[in-house]
Amino acid sequence: MKRILFVVVVGCFLFSSCGDFLEEYSKDLVYASSCEDLDEIIIGNGYMKRNANQEYAYYRENELYYPYLHVMDDDVEEFLSGAVKMLTNANPAVRYRNFYTWGERPFSDMTGVELVDSDWKRLYEHIGYVNVIISYVKEFESDPEEIRHRIAGEALFLRGWYYYMLVNLYAKPYSKETAGKDLGVPLNITEFIEDKYFSRDPVEKVYEQIVLDLKNAADNLAGIVQPTFYRVNEAAARILLSRVYLYMGEWQLAIDECDKVLALGCKLRDMNGLDEKWLNTVNSPEILFTQGSYAIGGLMNNNLSRYGITGGGRYRVSDELLALYKKYKNDGVVDLRESVFLEPSSSYCPGYFFIRKTPDYSNNRKGSVKVYDACLIRSAEVYLNKAEAQAMLDQPDAISTVKVLMEKRYKDGVLPAIDGLKGKGLVDFIREERRRELTCEGHRWFDLRRYAVSPKYPELKEITHGVYQSAMASLKPGVYDGSYTLKPYGQDNAWVLPIPDYEIIFDRGAMVDNDKREPREKNEN
Repeated sequence: MKRILFVVVVGCFLFSSCGDFLEEYSKDLVYASSCEDLDEIIIGNGYMKRNANQEYAYYRENELYYPYLHVMDDDVEEFLSGAVKMLTNANPAVRYRNFYTWGERPFSDMTGVELVDSDWKRLYEHIGYVNVIISYVKEFESDPEEIRHRIAGEALFLRGWYYYMLVNLYAKPYSKETAGKDLGVPLNITEFIEDKYFSRDPVEKVYEQIVLDLKNAADNLAGIVQPTFYRVNEAAARILLSRVYLYMGEWQLAIDECDKVLALGCKLRDMNGLDEKWLNTVNSPEILFTQGSYAIGGLMNNNLSRYGITGGGRYRVSDELLALYKKYKNDGVVDLRESVFLEPSSSYCPGYFFIRKTPDYSNNRKGSVKVYDACLIRSAEVYLNKAEAQAMLDQPDAISTVKVLMEKRYKDGVLPAIDGLKGKGLVDFIREERRRELTCEGHRWFDLRRYAVSPKYPELKEITHGVYQSAMASLKPGVYDGSYTLKPYGQDNAWVLPIPDYEIIFDRGAMVDNDKREPREKNEN
């Protein structure tokens, strides 16, 4: 029987071995003699870790995955209340202020304490494990073919997901005109520990690898029924592939993948008469895959006891997003997502809302969250991806496609009047519908970036975020203290995260950082 020795270097960020570099790190040796062993490895080290205690929005290596992704876009605003201690460690507004204001050094809190960029390291560690699994799963020829296909498919999907996240956090958005020369992230797709320094591969090459991995993942997972939505299936792989094609402007390919998912069956929950308080629950037929961590509950908490009766610092739904849910009310059109997604703040701060899509920490029990926003793929996205791609190709069926989703989201089937829309007007509507539907699921920041470089109907947007000081009195809103502005993409370097300092140091000049962020001045008005 074959017995494969896995050598995964924990802490070696790109699994390179240069000089005495490896001696600084411990080695995790894992032996595998069957696909059953590989299955345990992919569960324990391939998939993103689930942190049982996510009551606070901490960003550390063993805590949340990229929670800052939720606070950089235009769907959130800072929300302070009561006599909160602005420099307390439990205050997410303190930890993420420099992300929220697109600061020169985003990985540092308001006190100047540096936050180690754990995501770069963690995502490449996951990639290291799945690289080995992808390489060696074929060695176990005596194991059932279905098991080998399943494990290969899961590992390929995970590698595609991790590179999708890395290239969209740390590199420019995909543009056909420049993707061949824009710096992406380093690609490492072998199981070997290579004795070299790593540099950044072009965005185009990274996307080509993502597409290849997701196509192979979907093919390997075809016909396989997973026991839980914590294990990826074919439909989830194809939805992510359709999303990647959207980013690339490959609209017909996006439509083709969506059609394959629809052929598999793609259920939606009807918000008319929804018998649960939340949309995303373990009982939802819309959830196709989820993994990782849940950040929104800690970022948008609405529980005063968490900070005592004086309140706390966190984030709320932006006025602009709230207005989108109310946009058609004067026409007698009721968007049910307003009441299903939005939870009003406590009575002393009327008119403010928090996003609630999945059950929060019921009865303060740890581990009560079951659907995670670090990676969430659900069926609603299929209709949005397909409709957008169809509209970009001037296909009139885009309207009927998006209506399938809308009929489950608007009260009593009374929908906004969109039958006459076409061209940019239709694309703009679908983009707004996408924002209403997928808010706080990790889409908006990436969508804003890709809209800016879209080859058709590009959309440039400036974002302004207000900041606050403590009211220093119980049950009072925070005091407005000015604002910061992110200029449109192409005019501001803060649309891309910096490469971690530790990676640049270890690669001794081979790794090039992104363009330097400029210090950001506060608007006093």
